[in-house]
Amino acid sequence: MQYQIYQNFTNKLADCTDDFSDVFQSLEDLARELVGHRLFTLMSVDKKMGEAARIFSNMPDAYPIFGKKPVTNTPWSKQVIDNHETFVANDISEIAAVFDDYELIQSLGCESVINVPIVIGAQVIGTINCLAEVEHYTSDRILASDALKLPGAACFLCHLFNNPLAGQKYNNHNIA
Repeated sequence: MQYQIYQNFTNKLADCTDDFSDVFQSLEDLARELVGHRLFTLMSVDKKMGEAARIFSNMPDAYPIFGKKPVTNTPWSKQVIDNHETFVANDISEIAAVFDDYELIQSLGCESVINVPIVIGAQVIGTINCLAEVEHYTSDRILASDALKLPGAACFLCHLFNNPLAGQKYNNHNIA
């Protein structure tokens, strides 16, 4: 089953021209199979500008595409953005400690999160964010999340090539 979903992702990537929503959707399908989720988002990260922008959401009413968040100096940003480590919180109190929107997260039936940093050229260019019910992200699912990094990198590179401002940064060899 995972191979079929992975193959679907690579086919969508190969067939894509300028609208990458099908590729992002295929990454969501792969994430659902590998680690599971209720809420799935992709956030591009621009550390220089100090902001992250949502480029995909499976719940756009609650988490709209192109919604932005500041990237500030917090324990979360140190772990994910600076140290390139996956972040996991498995209950709402752990989420509340790092995310101001924890009430919205909980209202969507989510009480655990995994944020997988996508690193290219020694810089985080984005995060894959999966949220689910309490205690969902077990050690096996955390290990499985590593398999999302390469397809995630392909998605964020597609975004860079499709976004004129991001593409300009890429063309200047400054991808984050």
